[in-house]
Amino acid sequence: MTVAAIAERVRGVLEIKGADCPMDELVTLCPDLTWNQVFMAIDHLNRSGQIRLNLNRSRIYTVRVLQRSLPMNILG
Repeated sequence: MTVAAIAERVRGVLEIKGADCPMDELVTLCPDLTWNQVFMAIDHLNRSGQIRLNLNRSRIYTVRVLQRSLPMNILG
């Protein structure tokens, strides 16, 4: 599985979740992926601006998917 495919899989899970998701829960929601694959996908999605990664007061990392922007040609 490519990095792009893994990232799309993780992004899809986050879109279904629809709210901040702790990293440990995200790993549980992707049983077909290893922890390393989920971490790699989070890194890729974060660097490309597709997700927001936060460290909360309990020192737990949470992930939230960001809205995809529409291509300019669709906007007219």
